[in-house]
Amino acid sequence: MKHQLKYSFMLVLTALIWGGAFVAQSVGNDVLGPFTFGSVRTLIGGCVLLPLIPFLSRSDSTGGGASRSRDLWIGGISCGVLLGVASSFQQIGLLYASVGKAGFITSLYIVIVPLLGLFMRKIPGPSVWAAVAVALAGLYLLCWNGDQSLNRGDVLLLICGVLFSMHILVIDHFSPLADGVKMSCIQFFTAGTICAVPALLFESPSLSAVLRAWAPVLYAGVLSCGLAYTLQVTAQRHVDPTVASLLMSLESVFSVLAGWAVLRESLSFRELAGCGLMFAAIVLAQLPSRPVISLPLFRRGFSANSESKSAAKSS
Repeated sequence: MKHQLKYSFMLVLTALIWGGAFVAQSVGNDVLGPFTFGSVRTLIGGCVLLPLIPFLSRSDSTGGGASRSRDLWIGGISCGVLLGVASSFQQIGLLYASVGKAGFITSLYIVIVPLLGLFMRKIPGPSVWAAVAVALAGLYLLCWNGDQSLNRGDVLLLICGVLFSMHILVIDHFSPLADGVKMSCIQFFTAGTICAVPALLFESPSLSAVLRAWAPVLYAGVLSCGLAYTLQVTAQRHVDPTVASLLMSLESVFSVLAGWAVLRESLSFRELAGCGLMFAAIVLAQLPSRPVISLPLFRRGFSANSESKSAAKSS
């Protein structure tokens, strides 16, 4: 129980840092292009983490730090590609949406993750479908103004939520197979490279601009990337996935509080009601629920995969 509380606290700290990062990203947009900001922050995260690997990887080795190099590199690069693309959509979306709205729409990953189980031939239970309906109602109140449709920022943030859902699933798969700290370092350098390409093609990055935005860049790079994403990779290995997802979804609450405290943003009653419904959906999606259908084909494939992994470990 003591260790469980420790790793749960790590995920709450992760959510707190991510919630504040929405403010840093919004302020950074005033000085840097979205791709430049994303590239610089992730490269800083990798540079901060790189010299700490010899120490941190030893403390994290009990969870599979001696796994094969192939799993480490595939996991790190896969996470990096998803992180780079998702953070780019998020950064551009913040040009059109408030910090609070961005935090809540991004947190839809907590509903999307169980829905992606459909592609693994496992049908979610009734509570998940109810959560989807509640989230859609909340999204309507939060994003619709009169008879207007979703704006550009809302759509970009929704895409970001889907990509972060895939990012969470990739971490869930590879975190038991690879050293978490090393995998985080690889994902940061991969994401930085992914963002650097459009930054060089479509923006005009300069050192002077980066220095002018030093405060949001350092917060997003050192804390949001170097610390928070590493805490996520490390803690998800030791906490039940349902509990971990719920704890990380608190970033939406922290983003609203950060936007109110730092940027003096405010939400209308209609938007606050939408936020409340979306947070209710986030909680509802994590309630224990027995799947309606679990197809035999999925079960056979899962069992065969587990047996092959056991045989590989014993050999």
